[in-house]
Amino acid sequence: MPRAPRSPVAGDWPAGTAQHLGAFARRGCRTVFGPVVSVTPFDTADEAIARANRCETGLAGYVSTRDLALGLRVAERLEVGMVGLNRGVVSDPAAPFGGVKESGLGREGGHEGLLEYTETTMIAVRW
Repeated sequence: MPRAPRSPVAGDWPAGTAQHLGAFARRGCRTVFGPVVSVTPFDTADEAIARANRCETGLAGYVSTRDLALGLRVAERLEVGMVGLNRGVVSDPAAPFGGVKESGLGREGGHEGLLEYTETTMIAVRW
């Protein structure tokens, strides 16, 4: 049996990590709600970003790396509402929660979420 790939942050992937899923995993654009991780090999950060950004959805993205500067550059270029950098949980009651593209519009939680309950009035004055 092939050995599971190593995570640069957390060591070996758990024994239950699904591998060799063919076209389903290669596309990587399916929204799966559950304790599932998609591990997709790539040659360059640009290739990984292009693969992620071609998806029609964009709730959250995850980056695992030993190079924090690279991780931040990748996170800034991902077309998603939230990014987990070297962590698996991105939600926090004090932070905005929401996606982009077909994964939503607007935010819940945090300062940005409170703005959803406000009405803005523009007043134009000539003095």
